[in-house]
Parts: sequence; structure tokens; C-alpha cells
Amino acid sequence: MIGFSDAPLAWGLTRGMARVLGVNLPSAVVDGWLTRKELGQLVSRCEACSQKTACTAWLATATGTSCPPVFCPNKTALEVLSLRH
Repeated sequence: MIGFSDAPLAWGLTRGMARVLGVNLPSAVVDGWLTRKELGQLVSRCEACSQKTACTAWLATATGTSCPPVFCPNKTALEVLSLRH
């Protein structure tokens, strides 16, 4: 299983943002359209973000038609991934 035990909150938030866009990050790595290094970069950006409380609140109300909020440091990368998926 793919995960980031050293950054569980950032991993969960990154996966949550991706899910809203219909992207399954572990599957993306297994299927080869996202590298493990690129996934690590997404999680690292999330971990460095100061908006975790706002992110958690946003994810609690997000729907499958939502796009990541402007404060998300992974917004552009996740939107690109959703187009490739």
C-alpha cells in the first residue's frame, strides 16, 4: 500500500483533495501516470501548507463537482492530474 506514515495528516488531505477531482493517487502511481517522487512532492507541499484547518473544513463540504480551493498549494497539479485521469 502507498502511504506516508511520517506525514499522515498531509497524506490524508492530499488524497482527499485528489478524490474530490476523481483521482485515486495510489492507483495513479500503480498505473504509472504519477511517480512515487511526484506523489511525495504533493504530500510535501501539503505538509508545508499553513491552511490545514481550512482545508479540513473545505473537504468536509466538498462534492465531486468542486475544484480545490485557491489556497491549496496542490491545486494546479491536482487539476492537471484530473485531466490525465
